[in-house]
Amino acid sequence: MDATTTLIAVAVVLAAALFAVAAVVLIRLVRARRGLRRAGLPTGPRWVFWGAVAYFVLPTDLIPDPVYLDDIGVLLLALRSLRRTPDRAGIAD
Repeated sequence: MDATTTLIAVAVVLAAALFAVAAVVLIRLVRARRGLRRAGLPTGPRWVFWGAVAYFVLPTDLIPDPVYLDDIGVLLLALRSLRRTPDRAGIAD
């Protein structure tokens, strides 16, 4: 193989790996929200959840889609906001 073919192969493998990580984080986000709702706990603003899902699905991104780092970041921020305890979220008992 020449250098160009090797570079393309590495880029494809890297893009596939980043997509897999983003998909796993999306699944964790959906499961966390579902579990919190079943338990009757607050899940934070709905727009955070749906905004993160839409950002992952929509084709327009801050960084072009072969690089899923921005998608992973948005999903992780949404997951973090869902898992925040009521005390840290500013909700008083």
